[in-house]
Amino acid sequence: MTILNHMKQSLEREGYAIEVASTGPEVWEAGEVGDFAAIILDLGLPGLDGLSILKRWRQSGVETPVLVVSARGSWMERVDGFDAGADDYLPKPYRPEEFLARLKALLRRARPAGHTVRNAGRLSLDENSRKLLFDGQVIDVSPLEYRMIAYLIDNKNRVVSPIELANHVQGREDDAAKNAVEAMVARLRRKTAPDVIRNRRGFGYIIGEDNE
Repeated sequence: MTILNHMKQSLEREGYAIEVASTGPEVWEAGEVGDFAAIILDLGLPGLDGLSILKRWRQSGVETPVLVVSARGSWMERVDGFDAGADDYLPKPYRPEEFLARLKALLRRARPAGHTVRNAGRLSLDENSRKLLFDGQVIDVSPLEYRMIAYLIDNKNRVVSPIELANHVQGREDDAAKNAVEAMVARLRRKTAPDVIRNRRGFGYIIGEDNE
């Protein structure tokens, strides 16, 4: 199975309606005339490269959120992608779980104003005020704790590994970062309830399951 077909099947299992274009000119035309919630753009396209397509879209006023996926993963190439108008950039190889999480986050950011409160069981996250509520009461959290709980809420009902959390919260995956994640989980449990963030031993943490 090709990477494209695997990606398409994964998205369809998540309930997304997918339209596929395989060449640069086809992708450019689809983005110009189509009405999409988001576009997943590979830079290595035949006929017209993805970076040129993205620049053309932005110059012509196409505002559809774009998630770039590319084997070009250096920081300079990522900067080029963002400068061209990408909303997010995911280097290859990547894990399917991270791909889906990035796409969901992109779609959330693209929602109209007013979608500012996200819920998971007894937790609520108010994006406007940057506050965490537990049973309707504001909980005092640090910026890193807020960032971590927001990521877990964004991925509710999915087990998130300590490495993935450490990478998202602190941008690194070393033992110190993973230890910091464990400490933040412990503090948040003390501030809320022991079962708000649940353990899946050997796998990671989950919010939402059995708490809705």
